[in-house]
Amino acid sequence: RQLARRWLGFGRGGRAKIEHDAIHIYSGVRFGKTIGSPVGMRLDNAAHHRDRSGWPTIMSVEESDEAVEPITLPRPGHADLVGAQKYRFDDIRAVIERSSARETAMRVACCTLSRLLLRELGIEIGSHVVEIGGAGFMNTTEYDSLRDELTRDGAEALSEMADRNDLRMIDDSVSGRSIERIQQAREDGDSLGGVYEVVVTGVPAGLGSYVHWERRLDGQIAQAVLSIQGQKAVEIGEGVRAASEPGSRVHDEIISSGGGFGRRTNRAGGLEGGVSNGMPIVVRGYMKPIPTMIKPLGTVDIRTLKSEPTRYERSDITSVPAASTVAEATIAHVMANAVLEKYGGDSLEELRSRYP
Repeated sequence: RQLARRWLGFGRGGRAKIEHDAIHIYSGVRFGKTIGSPVGMRLDNAAHHRDRSGWPTIMSVEESDEAVEPITLPRPGHADLVGAQKYRFDDIRAVIERSSARETAMRVACCTLSRLLLRELGIEIGSHVVEIGGAGFMNTTEYDSLRDELTRDGAEALSEMADRNDLRMIDDSVSGRSIERIQQAREDGDSLGGVYEVVVTGVPAGLGSYVHWERRLDGQIAQAVLSIQGQKAVEIGEGVRAASEPGSRVHDEIISSGGGFGRRTNRAGGLEGGVSNGMPIVVRGYMKPIPTMIKPLGTVDIRTLKSEPTRYERSDITSVPAASTVAEATIAHVMANAVLEKYGGDSLEELRSRYP
């Protein structure tokens, strides 16, 4: 189900018609439960198996075979040129293959185990798209109220509602404006980026660390989001807005709640000093437009050093909805590690006995 969600979203390209992800689990699971050994999974590439005369042949052909034309025009904004420079390739096919966002399919599959572990402890993760191509929510207060209402009983309700929308948005009017932007970009041969939000609910206070910089939970989450292809910025809580507001309008007042502590607001996004504070964790990812476009950009041939226009490769107009589901999975892995670091245990039952 999580792999299928990765294909959601208006504006996807032809790849969605080719790949039908089906995971094969062949070790570490018995009778539907993990048994303590590593879980082995395999995800077949449908296009690879179907097209025996295409990509599989190109990637395995001998170097002396001149029938395969090398790709020598790197795309601006892509890993093409830096990959060729790093490994001294004179054909960027190998860079295209390994830097592809196709990697996120297996990442989603693996991180789904982390999501299942968190769910057993009452921790839920959801996401939705906030903006595409500049079209997004106009009223911030109204938006915050809608998101908080949807996540009141758990963040998965946010994803369930978003999944019913063509762009994984929770407001149809915003979705309509974004679809218009995507259609215009398609006509222009262009691509679009956008913003999505991931919310984690049911998080106890105390995950992460303020003592060691590399164990700060906000730092780990930011790294995880930026590790996804095409992501250029990350925001926790009202991070961007907070930079221009006075402290009296930024910091969340502490209140007494149910015999413990709470916050009157959640502008910090559930994290203070690198540690979870018991409020929902709110993270926004900012994705750039996809580098592969119908409209060519200027580049330089890595062999001849002559200026040329880029060549067209099959691509989406936007994949922000897909990025939001990948971010869910990646953040789930970070959260599961933080839980295990604090509470430990060699079995689910032992973990439950230690968990508050």
